[in-house]
Amino acid sequence: MNHRSLAFRLGAWYTLVLSATFALVGTGTFFGLQHYLRSSLRDSLKHRTEQVAQLLVQSPTTATNDHLAHEIETRLAPELNNRYVRVTRLPSDIVFRSGPPSDRSFDPLAIDRAMARGGVPMTPLAEIRADLHMMLSAAPVQAASGRYLVEMGISTVPVEAVLDRLLDFLALLLPLLIAFAAGGAYLLVSWALRPVDRISQTAEQMSLQNLALRLPVVPTGDALERLSISMNTMLGRLRDSVQTSRRFLADASHELRTPLTVIKGELQEIAGVADLNRDLRERVGSVLEEVGRLEHLVSGLLVLSRLDAGETQRERADVDLAELLRGTAEQMRLMAEDRGLAIDLSGLRKTVVRGDQGRLKQIVVNLLDNAIRFTPSGGTIALRTGEDSASARLEVSDTGIGIPNAALEHVFDRFFRVDAARSREDGGAGLGLSIVKSLCSMHGAEIDVQSRVNEGSCFRVTFPRRIGNAVDASRAAGVHLKSEVPSTSNSTSGPVAAPTGQI
Repeated sequence: MNHRSLAFRLGAWYTLVLSATFALVGTGTFFGLQHYLRSSLRDSLKHRTEQVAQLLVQSPTTATNDHLAHEIETRLAPELNNRYVRVTRLPSDIVFRSGPPSDRSFDPLAIDRAMARGGVPMTPLAEIRADLHMMLSAAPVQAASGRYLVEMGISTVPVEAVLDRLLDFLALLLPLLIAFAAGGAYLLVSWALRPVDRISQTAEQMSLQNLALRLPVVPTGDALERLSISMNTMLGRLRDSVQTSRRFLADASHELRTPLTVIKGELQEIAGVADLNRDLRERVGSVLEEVGRLEHLVSGLLVLSRLDAGETQRERADVDLAELLRGTAEQMRLMAEDRGLAIDLSGLRKTVVRGDQGRLKQIVVNLLDNAIRFTPSGGTIALRTGEDSASARLEVSDTGIGIPNAALEHVFDRFFRVDAARSREDGGAGLGLSIVKSLCSMHGAEIDVQSRVNEGSCFRVTFPRRIGNAVDASRAAGVHLKSEVPSTSNSTSGPVAAPTGQI
């Protein structure tokens, strides 16, 4: 569980507040009941003390101790009512002393000894003696027959028993209430954040190929609803902007192809004139080279615009990657031999994936062309394929110049080149690897690169075993970059100045 998540913190605070509330209610209930029961005992003692005082005040001056004791016993019946009563004619003449109570809840003699030690103050306010489990009071009374001290007591054991049972009940109930509060907090927070989860899931499905999606609007009338509406409005503006840019790129790329073809034809015709000045012929040849680069760039931009527009695979079929790489390598072998490079095909194993054969070949062409351009003479380019129960893979590795660590995360960005001047000489425009990444996304594949400077690079494309069941390409595909090549493999090509795609 993520302790820093909003759901956890909301649930924790909710549980903490409810737990504190339950604890306060339980504490208030305990002390409220304690106060009520003790007040009842005090009121009972006060009432009985007033009865005895009234009896003493109303008694004649000639009343004997036996008479007073008989009256007290008759009116109060302390043993039967489980009361302690002792009336003393001051200074020390005992008029009446109650016997043991019927419920044996206290020992009168123990109370007498405690009072003899001065344990009970001379006050009508009842005091609790925890060691005796009694509530005792002592009230002086002035009567015609003399001055008296009326001492009353009642056992607190029944009250303590009730309070103990309440404590036991609260000790059992509070943990259950806290557990229910935690469970309720989890359900409440989960329910409250469910719209946020739906918004998040929808946002994850959005991509440049799927800008028509909109966030669900929860009719809550609060900030969440306003946020969804604002985000959808922003997405609408973004979609319009992207579509405008795509249309411009596609239209511009398409319109540029015709004049470039015308210019190239005219220049070739001029270059074919027999008596053309040598210096002029060289200049025409230079312009032809630049026109060729422009054609290459326009073709790459056109491919990217089609892919960004969500071009689907034209034909799905089972494709053997080993055969595809072998055939492509044979077609490009002359280009490699002109640069003094060897192509190693020993790592090819039968590996079947499902996809668009033309687009898959375009991936291989761009990666192989990229490796050839940035591998020095005498180097080797290795092609490998393989599969397991979870995926199918193809690799293009080389012993070329490699890619600096700082540039690895940008190699698939459009128009990004490590060395713009060197890439220009090689004819690259920085679009080749961008096209490769888009084509991999179309097939639900992932591409990653491993590289070391002056040792080489390795581009690996990983296809899911069931390409036909791949989810939206923009979600399934990704780029994983590592700064070092494992000791078990070479590395593949080339720098950021990757070649543009073939049309």
